[in-house]
Amino acid sequence: MLQKKTVFITGGAGFIGATIAGNILNKNKVIVYDNLTRNSLVDRPFRNHPNLTLISGDVLDYECLTESMHGADIVVHCAAIAGIDTVIKRPVNTMRVNMVGSANVLEAASRLSHCERVVCFSTSEVFGQYAFRASETDNTVMGKVGEARWTYAVSKLAEEHLAIAYHKEKGLPTTVVRPFNIYGPGQVGEGAMSIFIQRALKNEPLQVHGDGTQIRAWCYIDDMVRGTLLAMEHPKAVGESFNVGNQEAVITIYGLAKMVKQVLRSKSSITFSGRSTVDVELRIPAVKKARELLGFEAKVGLEEGIRQTADYYQTLIN
Repeated sequence: MLQKKTVFITGGAGFIGATIAGNILNKNKVIVYDNLTRNSLVDRPFRNHPNLTLISGDVLDYECLTESMHGADIVVHCAAIAGIDTVIKRPVNTMRVNMVGSANVLEAASRLSHCERVVCFSTSEVFGQYAFRASETDNTVMGKVGEARWTYAVSKLAEEHLAIAYHKEKGLPTTVVRPFNIYGPGQVGEGAMSIFIQRALKNEPLQVHGDGTQIRAWCYIDDMVRGTLLAMEHPKAVGESFNVGNQEAVITIYGLAKMVKQVLRSKSSITFSGRSTVDVELRIPAVKKARELLGFEAKVGLEEGIRQTADYYQTLIN
């Protein structure tokens, strides 16, 4: 169990970063570095914890980033432009933040006097439109140049290569995690699961983009955090990349809408709408590597995860 460390989390006010912070605050000092474009910390019970320091800053500001990172033992790089709608609207900023920002983080970490680990967050999007039991050794696949959606995947893949390059060339103890469709309490911004659940709680229509046959494997946030903590501490994680997901929680988007309705006993209707951008048709991870090297296994089933997430959003509604 991680303790008596100083952990620096870029994008730490976001959904995953904030949840990681909340899980380690009692026994560690946590510095959250975030420009607060999305703020998941504001509704968290630990937002005023004495071990938590919040610094408003941007990963594109190298000097501020370097100064703020001073004294960190572990760096977790979650900061990124994410969310398909946001990416499509701002592809230039997406690539600048995700590539230049990541380069800044890795360079700043390499200059720390004592750095035990740098964990960089990538994305399952690097596997392209069709990823069935995708493993870490599979070839990454990008869409056509000019399709704005793929700027996110390309930029995160560049981050992956750079992180491993820093390890091989400069000896920086880096590792990469690839989240597969993470959901749960505290999620902010875009995301089919959180939108479905919040609308179902209000008995509002659940809108499915396309025909709803897109297949996803959904991973609850607690499982993602456990995978990340293993990547932060396990000696076998250094210089490696890991898929973090739940390969058992597989369902179509239409099936997910129906399950959310059923689990929450919602009166919501399900509607369909066209989508003007390319979509991922199939995304299921293989997690054999994370299981064998780190001992990671997802534990939270889909129905349980939906209930726990709904409990969180219900408190906000009330």
